[in-house]
Amino acid sequence: MIKFLFFVLFLAISLGYIFEVDEMIARNIKPFEAVKRFYIDTIITIEQKSEKYFRQASTIQELQTENEKLRLYKTLYESAQNQLDSVLTTIKNPNSTTAQVKFVNVLSYVDFDNFTKVWLDMKKVDNSILGVISDGYAAGIVVNQNGRAKALLNGNEKCNYAIFIGENRAPGIIHASKNKDELIAKFVPIWFNIKEGDEVITSGMDNIFFEGLKVGKVTAIQKMQDIQEVSIKPYANVLTQNSYFVYKRVTKEEKEENKTEQKTDDKS
Repeated sequence: MIKFLFFVLFLAISLGYIFEVDEMIARNIKPFEAVKRFYIDTIITIEQKSEKYFRQASTIQELQTENEKLRLYKTLYESAQNQLDSVLTTIKNPNSTTAQVKFVNVLSYVDFDNFTKVWLDMKKVDNSILGVISDGYAAGIVVNQNGRAKALLNGNEKCNYAIFIGENRAPGIIHASKNKDELIAKFVPIWFNIKEGDEVITSGMDNIFFEGLKVGKVTAIQKMQDIQEVSIKPYANVLTQNSYFVYKRVTKEEKEENKTEQKTDDKS
């Protein structure tokens, strides 16, 4: 009996001690729990703000990059529009003809060892020869090769078109020169007086260009027995361009045919 009472008393004391220790732990842990909660909340807040900041910074950077691209496109568009306006202003259309001017991009070189031949982003199904214009200057011709538009630029051995030289309008034909920075006008009649610095323009006599498009300036004249050859410094820098205007001379008959075809397509 005494042992049982002693056991009960011991158990009661033990339980009281345990509960008191538990209360003490609870009292001491609460402040630490508050500190822990504050720390966690602060870290979470900082992480959220940091993430938001970096997300905003990334968005701002993306918008700045996009704006730079848009400004570049705007500049290219305005440049192309100014060139087109200049070309259309320069064109002198006779009553019997009209003109089509198309903006085209360069796709690639035809041959990697010849920068004066390029493929253009346009269809070419007939055998007509079209004029290439760059920055308002004559830059070459366009021909059809297996249904693709191939541009032969100034300096290419097969790039030929008719020109007038100087105030006396001496006729000639543009050819490639051994000097890669120049062109040669061949078959110029010997009786025309030509001097260095004379302006060279397209004559329009070959139906490739219209009359009056600037080509370059005379740098040298070589007189032979019955003809003369003229060296020309061209205005167009064709090797740095990735887009051009293509000029096509269209007769009234062709224009009427196009209108008829358009009406037929609209009805169908």
